[in-house]
Amino acid sequence: MDHSHHQHIAEFSYWLAFMTGLLGSGHCLGMCGGLVSGFFMKLGAKGVSPYLAYHGARISVYALVGLVAALVGTVLVATGMVGLAQGVLQIVAGLIVILLGLDLLGVSPVRNSVGFAPIAWLRGQFVAATQKGPVVGAAIGGAINGLMPCSMTMAMAVQATTAPSPPEGMLLMLAFGAGTLPAMLSASFLFGRLGPRLRGWLLKGAALFVIALGVSTLWSGIRFYLVMYKLVL
Repeated sequence: MDHSHHQHIAEFSYWLAFMTGLLGSGHCLGMCGGLVSGFFMKLGAKGVSPYLAYHGARISVYALVGLVAALVGTVLVATGMVGLAQGVLQIVAGLIVILLGLDLLGVSPVRNSVGFAPIAWLRGQFVAATQKGPVVGAAIGGAINGLMPCSMTMAMAVQATTAPSPPEGMLLMLAFGAGTLPAMLSASFLFGRLGPRLRGWLLKGAALFVIALGVSTLWSGIRFYLVMYKLVL
C-alpha cells in the first residue's frame, strides 16, 4: 500500500469519525444530555473554565483510548505473520464496527453492552466529582463521561485498533471527540429542545457513518489479506 493511498484512507477515516461524532448529537443528548446538564447544575459552574475542563478531559480520554487501542492493534499484528495478521485484524475490526453501527440503528442481532469500565462505578464517581470543586470536579466528570458505555465510542475505539500507528489511532478518536463537541457543549441548555424524531434521524445518520467506516475497514482488510496471502504463502 503506497504512501498516497494510505494518506487518503487515513483522511477518509478521520472525516468519517468526525461526522459520526457530529451526527451523533441526538444520541449524545439522549444518553448524556440530562446527566451532563444535571452535573453542571449541581457543580454550580460559573464562567467557561469548568466547561473547558470537562470537555478537554472527556476528549483527552478519547485520545488515550485511541492510543491504547492502536497499541493493542500493533501488538496483535506483531504476534504473527505481520501482513496476514494486519489484514485479519482489519477484517475483524470492520465486522465489529458494522455490528456496532447496526446496534445504533436498533437492527443488530447482537446488542452492545460493553463499556470501558463498570457503569455503576462510573455513575458513582460521576456524582462524587461535583464535590471536588468547579474546575477539578468538571475535569474528573469529563474524564468519567469519556469512559461511559456508548456504541459510537466503542466503534471508534475498535476502528482505532487498525490505525497504522498509535498517534493515528489517537487522532482518529480526537476527530470523533471534536465532532461531539457542539452537542455536548450545548447539552446544559439544549437538552430536551431537540424532539425525539430529530434525535432519531441524527442517530440514524451517525449509525450510517459508523457502518460506512466498518465497510471501508473490512474491504481494506480483505484486499490487504489477499495480497499478503499471495506473497507469504
